[in-house]
Amino acid sequence: MHPIHVIGGGLAGSEAAWQAAEAGVPVVLHEMRPARMTAAHRTNHLAELVCSNSFRSDDASTNAVGVLHREMRALGSIVIKAADAHQVPAGGALAVDRDGFSQAVEKAVLSHPLITLERGEIAGLPPEAWESVIIATGPLTSPGLAEAVASLTGEGALAFFDAIAPIVHRDSIDMDVAWMQSRYDKEGPGGDAAAYVNCPMSRDRYEAFVDALIAAEKTEFREFEGTPYFDGCLPIEVMAERGRETLRHGPMKPVGLTNAHAPAVKPYAVVQLRQDNALGTMFNIVGFQTKLKYGEQGRIFRMIPGLENAEFARLGGIHRNTYLNSPRLLDTRLRLKAQPRLRFAGQITGCEGYVESAAVGLIAGRLAAAERLGIAVTTPPPTTAIGALLNHITGGHIESIDAGPRSFQPMNVNFGLFPPIVEPRVDDAGKRLRGPERGVARKRALSARAEADLAGWLDGAGRELTMGGTHGSFAPAFRILRTV
Repeated sequence: MHPIHVIGGGLAGSEAAWQAAEAGVPVVLHEMRPARMTAAHRTNHLAELVCSNSFRSDDASTNAVGVLHREMRALGSIVIKAADAHQVPAGGALAVDRDGFSQAVEKAVLSHPLITLERGEIAGLPPEAWESVIIATGPLTSPGLAEAVASLTGEGALAFFDAIAPIVHRDSIDMDVAWMQSRYDKEGPGGDAAAYVNCPMSRDRYEAFVDALIAAEKTEFREFEGTPYFDGCLPIEVMAERGRETLRHGPMKPVGLTNAHAPAVKPYAVVQLRQDNALGTMFNIVGFQTKLKYGEQGRIFRMIPGLENAEFARLGGIHRNTYLNSPRLLDTRLRLKAQPRLRFAGQITGCEGYVESAAVGLIAGRLAAAERLGIAVTTPPPTTAIGALLNHITGGHIESIDAGPRSFQPMNVNFGLFPPIVEPRVDDAGKRLRGPERGVARKRALSARAEADLAGWLDGAGRELTMGGTHGSFAPAFRILRTV
């Protein structure tokens, strides 16, 4: 059997290689370190953690990343298994001894009889003879490979400054203050003339907001992130520094808008939020890309009327990154539409975080193995954490509104990616839920639905991907479901 070639020995690549090998398919894992190092890595070990040692919350009842942990454990993730074995005290988070974790993943991967490690850079498109390839090279993809993929896809350079604006959970916006309206009531492609959430500011609130932006602590770019700004993604605080009226003549201009709660009062400035996903559960703050430190973002952006209690699905930032416009370029099985033998996994697909990268690697490895074995497979439903993440990567978002720029940007898993659910109104004792209690009950309901739906998928259509032993012991299950 021809092997699956996995390029990149990070979390996603290691997980993909492990999952494919566990299905009984030989794998060649390619890692360019130490022949070519990156600006962030310090060792040549597989699954090196280059930043934090935290896999974030392990609470599966009210946290989406905890739900993802739970699902990956159910699916035999080598990354989560190693993390569990090398935990360090971190409260409710799953944090690890980074060296022990990396060594455990590497030992497991390299001891697998169906995995071969080859050191060296893949400096262009993989050879034509490689019939099945998973590219899991992360945000620091080598220039040669990045340029080859960019040339193949026609998307231009893949390395650039991300213009990342904060994203707010829709149900945390105070709509007694904000209102829905498109500027000049202009209808978008969907015929909706009320597509934006609008938050009004008086002159005094605007002046205080500008003062806060200018005085706030900013994050300095790392040496290897020295790409200059381009016109489309100036940080909001840089615009404020260019003149006190710049913002209200730019992203905060009040023209063409009428406050539905006070039609006779003209706002001095307006902050707009635009729907960011197809479910309508998340809205991004238009034009608010920023390099403010995270703590400052929460403090300052909650100065905006209507966002005093905002919950952020993602905070803003601008940094050099490498990722695909995946909804346009990849199919639902993570294959490149222009060349389906190439499958992508990890951060290069547009997910953020250790766990998310490994989860996408997990599914990519399973999909590649099933394809190699001739098995018809389904992916987890979008009500699960893994399914919601895949849905975001492969098209479960709004790419542009009113001919605006693409809105697909890297994101951590969060409950805003899950399809909506009927929110509980009362607790188990029949007492009416109020305020934060309702939010917690909603998260518990989403978690419970995800757990039930993953179990149903594993028992039914997903049985062909179920793995739970070692060294190819799942091949019989694959053979039973092999298509004719």
